[in-house]
Amino acid sequence: MFRRLPQQGGTPRDVSEIVNRILDGKINSVGLITLDTGDATSTTLFDERISEDSIILFAPYSAAASLDGVPYGAFQDDTDQSATTTDAAYAMSFSTTDFSNGVSVVSSSQITVTSPGVYNLQFSAQFTNSDSQIQDVDVWFRKNGTNIPNSNSKFSVNERHGSIDGNLIAALNFFVDLDSGDYVEIMWAVTNISVTLQHLPADINPTRPATPSIIATMQMVSESSTSDVYASNQTQGQCTVNHFANSTADKTYRYVVLG
Repeated sequence: MFRRLPQQGGTPRDVSEIVNRILDGKINSVGLITLDTGDATSTTLFDERISEDSIILFAPYSAAASLDGVPYGAFQDDTDQSATTTDAAYAMSFSTTDFSNGVSVVSSSQITVTSPGVYNLQFSAQFTNSDSQIQDVDVWFRKNGTNIPNSNSKFSVNERHGSIDGNLIAALNFFVDLDSGDYVEIMWAVTNISVTLQHLPADINPTRPATPSIIATMQMVSESSTSDVYASNQTQGQCTVNHFANSTADKTYRYVVLG
C-alpha cells in the first residue's frame, strides 16, 4: 500500500505522484487474507475499503493456495477383486494413493473432491476370465451413491484358452460435474463370477512391473477452483469470504477491492 493524500489535499507533487501511480495500475486497493482452518468454510475479512457495493477479487498468493487451482488424484489397487453373484453391483476399491491434491479416496472406493468443478475421471481395469466361455462385464459410474445416467460400458472378456485365463483391459474416461464433498465410484457387474479384477505380480523374461487390478486418475478440467473463494455479506469495512472446507495452514490469497 502507498500513502494517501490528506483530507485537505496535498502538494501538486504529491497529487501528481499518486495520480501517475494510479495510471500505472498501482491502485491502493490490495491486501492479503489467510483462510481459517479446522475445516472452516468461511473467513471474515476486515478492510476499511470494503463497502456493500465493492467487487472483491481473489487470487492465490501462497504455495498452499496455488495448489487449489489444480486438483488431481491418482489411485490403484494391488489386490484381486471378485463378484460373489451376478445379481449385484460392486464398487471398485483402491488400496494405494499415488498422488493426491484436493482429490482423495474415502471408504476405499469413493473418489472425493474438495473443490467444485468439472472433473475428468479415467480408469483402466484388468479383467480376467477363468471360464471356458466369453463373459461380459458392465462398468459404470455412481455419483454420491446414485447411478449416473448413460455412463455404462459393456466389455467382453475372452475365454480361458489352454492353461491361460482370458484377459482384457477396460479403459475409458468420463467427465463429471462435482460440488465440494461429492464423490464418484466406479461400479462393475458380471455375467459370470469367473470374471474378476486381477492383480498380477511383477514377472521376468523380460523383467516387467506388476499389473494393478485397477488404476484411476481424476483431474479438474473446468476453471480454477479459486472461483470457489468469493465474498458475501458485505458491509462497510468487512465481508465474509466463502471457500471450500479448509484444513490446510497458510492458504493465503491476495485480494483487490474495486469500488
